[in-house]
Amino acid sequence: MRDVVNLNQQDALKFSHAYISEMINLGGENLPRSISTRLGCKLAKIYKEREIESLEQTLRDLYKMLGAEVKIEKVSEKKFNIRIKHPYQFCPIGGPFNPSKRENFLEIVCIPYTIGFLKEFNPINGYHIDLKNCILRDGGQLCEYDLILNLKDQLGELHSSIY
Repeated sequence: MRDVVNLNQQDALKFSHAYISEMINLGGENLPRSISTRLGCKLAKIYKEREIESLEQTLRDLYKMLGAEVKIEKVSEKKFNIRIKHPYQFCPIGGPFNPSKRENFLEIVCIPYTIGFLKEFNPINGYHIDLKNCILRDGGQLCEYDLILNLKDQLGELHSSIY
């Protein structure tokens, strides 16, 4: 029975990848990017309804849903290092090591989803992701990035011009 479940999960992932690729082929990158951003926003609204307030806790929960071990290090007031270790050499969003797919899934799905989630969860900040390691690009089990917060002052002006 376990093989049937794994096969169904693999089929679902293949379908998802084919669906995103087809959206890109038909309408360009903006549609899947917009959908990813919107889905991230919707999930953040659910977190807010559950009164989860900590940025670190929301990120931890976000990736634990994908079966990953998560380590978050606060480097400074504006910077966090996020390390996501998946149980297999496989990204649940983008699949196995495949540098040719990396650009599509990273720039069109992963980053817009995460940024959409963060901006909805805490719109006071601007956000920038500095990717360190990606399973699609680098292989292995690790996704790692630095999350840089662009803190706004009381007038809403950014203290940094990254995003």
